[in-house]
Amino acid sequence: MFEKVQETVNYIKSKINFSPEFGVILGSGLGGFTEDIQVEFTLPYNEIPNFPVSTVEGHKGALVFGTIGNKKVVAMQGRFHYYEGYDMKEVTFPVRVMKFLGVEKLVVSNASGGVNPFYKVGDIVIIYDHINMMPEHPLRGKNDERFGPRFVNMSEPYSRDLITKAKNIAIDLNIEVKDGIYYGLQGPTFETLSEYRMVKIVGADCVGMSTVPEVIVARHMDVECFGISVITDIGDEHSIDTISHQEVLEAAQKAEPKVRALIRELIARN
Repeated sequence: MFEKVQETVNYIKSKINFSPEFGVILGSGLGGFTEDIQVEFTLPYNEIPNFPVSTVEGHKGALVFGTIGNKKVVAMQGRFHYYEGYDMKEVTFPVRVMKFLGVEKLVVSNASGGVNPFYKVGDIVIIYDHINMMPEHPLRGKNDERFGPRFVNMSEPYSRDLITKAKNIAIDLNIEVKDGIYYGLQGPTFETLSEYRMVKIVGADCVGMSTVPEVIVARHMDVECFGISVITDIGDEHSIDTISHQEVLEAAQKAEPKVRALIRELIARN
């Protein structure tokens, strides 16, 4: 893995002269954030050695390098999911690459289903913790100390400092935000009513099929993380019958301008 990461990093460095401070992973329906970046370089995934390729609608498939304010950024326009058939090392490979390109802070966005009774479709949720119920752990196997320690402290997966700053920015921008715990499941099926109830019973507020593996691997390498989710459906008897991926994309796209503004300011002010 280490050699593959170095091969990919060396290839990217041979194509661009750029060392990003922030990494951004864009979830379903949120790919328009790249319009907020003063783009200097774009590298399609299919041209990058060892990179998987996105297969899900709403995930375009390119690394976008540029600036927001005076901060250098690399954004993943499209992420990879375990349910697509990749193993967790492939899903999280880009996070490893980001770290060795210079990234110190990672912003991760997603679309999720809400189980918190105070949530509604379109709400923006700042993730302050997660519950990992993915069937494969991204750090399973022999540990390479060049990446990080064998046992990773996950008491603060999402940076309290970045969460506080984001909430203050939301007040400044008059954007309503909630906070919550994200529950990571494999997918690709949407949850049954009983599964939604389980997520609620164990103490989570929303559920999705991404984010958790990337954050674990980022924390393994001591990268600071910030997570944000758009509630695209509510897991109850009144809405579950109609949920589809197209509706998820539409709900995420409606909330996208506010999410983009929040992330843009968070990066610019750090």
